[in-house]
Amino acid sequence: MTRRDEVECWLTDMDGVLVHENRPLPGAAELLQQWRDQGKPYLVLTNNSIFTPRDLSARLRASGLEVPEEFIWTSALATAAFLKDQMPGGSAFVIGEAGITTALHEAGFIMTETAPDYVVVGETRNYSFEAITKAIRLINHGARFIATNPDATGPSADGPMPATGAIAALITKATGKEPYIVGKPNPMMFRSALNKIGAHSENTGMIGDRMDTDVVAGIEAGLHTILVLTGISDQTEINKYPFRPSEILGGVVDLLEPHPVESEVV
Repeated sequence: MTRRDEVECWLTDMDGVLVHENRPLPGAAELLQQWRDQGKPYLVLTNNSIFTPRDLSARLRASGLEVPEEFIWTSALATAAFLKDQMPGGSAFVIGEAGITTALHEAGFIMTETAPDYVVVGETRNYSFEAITKAIRLINHGARFIATNPDATGPSADGPMPATGAIAALITKATGKEPYIVGKPNPMMFRSALNKIGAHSENTGMIGDRMDTDVVAGIEAGLHTILVLTGISDQTEINKYPFRPSEILGGVVDLLEPHPVESEVV
């Protein structure tokens, strides 16, 4: 098993690890700076497929964290990379927002409502009965069913709201077809992230706040897994699962290394 001091590349979840409700968590800015100073490749990951990396970079900057867009990897980007590999130049009917439509366009996909190769469901706040009906009929006529991530709900200031998994479940109920899900807990999302930064699983660490997505996917991808307790997991939650992360820390602040003390010049 890889020890933390052997980790040369990092993947980190965003919400509950670096930020909480648009505020940086203790140590987040310093950890990102530490990786930059050490020249360690890293990516910030999110299962949310609404926003493009540019959008997310701007949101993080507004929160006080500097993460250039090329250091952000979303379930939308992972989905587009997967579909490009499966069927270069393919076509898709998409229920989703800029995050997934932009990623698929940049991967060379055509958006169409006429006999698409795929129906792709991503995170959205604007789905319609008409669009869901169209998706159901296209899947029944042979389109392959893909979802960016399995999350049934997402957070908001007023409480949980339905997310990708809930919309996909509605389509599954009507078609009898389960989607192939690319985002966490599918370890493929981590593998595609590793490919993006040229990293190898044996020397890469992953930081997350959820046992059921981050940690299990990290374990299955062969990574050094760190669970932080600044998100939704506590010891009771951890004990529900038959697997364990490599480390459990209070937060990313515990990953900061002390600065070497400069010796005084006499």
